[in-house]
Amino acid sequence: MKVNIKNCNNIDIGEFDIDEGRLNIKYAINGTGKSTISKAIDAFANNDEEKKNSLLPFKYYGNNGEKTPELTGCNHIKKVAIFNEKYIEDYVFQQTDLLKNSFEIFVKTEDYEKHIREIEKLLDGINVTFQNHPELDTLIKEFQQFIEGFGKAKSGYSAAGAIGKGIGKGNKIDNIPEGLEVFEPYLTNGDNFKWIKWQIEGKHYLDMADQCPYCSGAVNETRETILKVSEEYDAKSIEQLNKMLEVFENLMPYFSDETISKMKEIMKNVAGITSVQKNYLLEIKGQVDGILQQLFGLKNMGFHSLKNAEKIADELKKYKIDLAYYSHLNSELSQEKVNIINKTLDEVLGKAGKLQGEIAQQKKVIKTTVEMYSTEINEFLHYAGYKYQVSIEEEKDSTEYHLVLKHIDGEENVQIVNEHLSYGERNAFALVLFMYNALKEEPDLVILDDPISSFDGNKKFAIINMLFMGKRSLKDRTVLLLTHEFSTVIDAIYNMPYNFNPVPKAAFLTTKDGVLCEKGITKQNIKSFGEIARINMDSDIDSLNKLVYLRRLLEIQNVDGLVWQLLSNVFHKRKEPEYHYSNGTPNRLMTKNEIEEATKEIQTKYFDDFDYSKEYQKTQDNELLKELYKNSGSNYEKLQIYRIMFNDNSSNSVIKKFVNEAFHIENDYLFQLNPCEYDTVPQYIIDECDAEVLAD
Repeated sequence: MKVNIKNCNNIDIGEFDIDEGRLNIKYAINGTGKSTISKAIDAFANNDEEKKNSLLPFKYYGNNGEKTPELTGCNHIKKVAIFNEKYIEDYVFQQTDLLKNSFEIFVKTEDYEKHIREIEKLLDGINVTFQNHPELDTLIKEFQQFIEGFGKAKSGYSAAGAIGKGIGKGNKIDNIPEGLEVFEPYLTNGDNFKWIKWQIEGKHYLDMADQCPYCSGAVNETRETILKVSEEYDAKSIEQLNKMLEVFENLMPYFSDETISKMKEIMKNVAGITSVQKNYLLEIKGQVDGILQQLFGLKNMGFHSLKNAEKIADELKKYKIDLAYYSHLNSELSQEKVNIINKTLDEVLGKAGKLQGEIAQQKKVIKTTVEMYSTEINEFLHYAGYKYQVSIEEEKDSTEYHLVLKHIDGEENVQIVNEHLSYGERNAFALVLFMYNALKEEPDLVILDDPISSFDGNKKFAIINMLFMGKRSLKDRTVLLLTHEFSTVIDAIYNMPYNFNPVPKAAFLTTKDGVLCEKGITKQNIKSFGEIARINMDSDIDSLNKLVYLRRLLEIQNVDGLVWQLLSNVFHKRKEPEYHYSNGTPNRLMTKNEIEEATKEIQTKYFDDFDYSKEYQKTQDNELLKELYKNSGSNYEKLQIYRIMFNDNSSNSVIKKFVNEAFHIENDYLFQLNPCEYDTVPQYIIDECDAEVLAD
């Protein structure tokens, strides 16, 4: 697909290709707009107006909508997975999990889902029972509220719990203290706790005047009664009392007649709960908790609750309720509900054999899946040289699985991953985990935004191998890899293109004056520096630039003899050539014989018309150099002319360093792109050179 982009950050207009079903590598120097391309595709694929607006170049702010970001040619791309810093921040290295949603990615496979559906089908009768009898859910909720009312204490009863606070010191709603009968309508009202809170909060106004702050009558006669409310009551206790009385009332039909009688006695007590009554309540609590656990287990019955059972039939029988063991709950209504539940369980027990088989199959699926993913990731970590391993572990008392990290020298899980991993290790983990996430999500396009710039050689190969050559990898997917690392292009296009299937495509991106262009990179474009030097030395570029390539060729061959010395003098514009020693010996003039010998070698091996005096004279003619600069066909040639013109006199130290390094051996790659064909020199460097060379 041919993608057109307009008005996005530093890109005013541009075009690039993405071949579907293969790896597309876009190689570009920093500042070209790689991340802009990634953000634009993401914004338009998701139709995110906020993200689209954020792409608008600053120069178009306030233009009343005359210029807007545009992206066309990839309208069918609706789902994009992007690996960048934000992905690492949002999804990787969670507190208890190496990857967010690792259960869905590594365990919840199609086979897993298939067996879960079969198991749920066999247990469907239980779900239907709860659907047809919603009062069972209500009963579970009220049982839970009853147990929660006891609070948290080792003894099982806490004075700070709802029961302790509400009726622990007596029920003062049914037993209104003497002298407060006048307030009975308020104390027995459903909102009594709100009235009590209002009454207590207003009592400090009593001392402000002789009038009652509530009724404006004489306060002397009612002060004692008003104050007694706060002595006998507090709003929170009454609120808890109301809550527990409602729970008790709702549960009464499930209690036996004898239990109901004693419960009412306890609820209406005057002096507070006695130790005997407390033990009685704890006995009821134990039975309620027993049935609650059976109901709760039944409602949530599934693969995870049954997987550890040796015999499914025996496990199912544990959920059958026998009210003979629950004397406090042995009522007619309880028996009715228990019969419904036990009948459902009998139906499920009839399918126990098939259920046992499905659960066994599911356990096998999980074991196989977990081992497969763990092995793949750990092999990658081993061959990449990382001293870590991962495992996929089931969370205790949960249906979830988590991907955890371990050091090979330790047994415990690494808890705070970011504190233990280096920047490169973090990125490596993140990138591999992203791949598995992308495989699960199946996006239309995968974008890798400068993913492997922080890795050394063996780790880069291990990652590329994992991402694009493994059995489970991104091969056959539409992938856009944006990078400023040329080694990625060398590996994919030159060294091992046929290890990829299909063969990747690569291109070089440049952005000049807001125009984004791309130029394809094939295996034939990737050459050793020796080849590049000879091609350019045989071309029609100016002789000064040809000599630059010759000098660099000699450098890369570690030849620093007389030819190298003589060429160096050309570029340093010395009328009388000097011999420079590298061991600290003082420099001297080259002898006539040395100059003649070097000249003869250059003429014999490289340029038969070489003449030192002629080349020197060219370096002295700034008008000639300026014309050469203007007419140069590539930024790299401009850079060489600039360096000769200004030598060490540039006022900008950054430009000076860049020029000097580019003039010599600019990198240690065995293979390169020809800088006369691919503009690998940043435009901002050339802009600075233009400012000095072309200044009036």
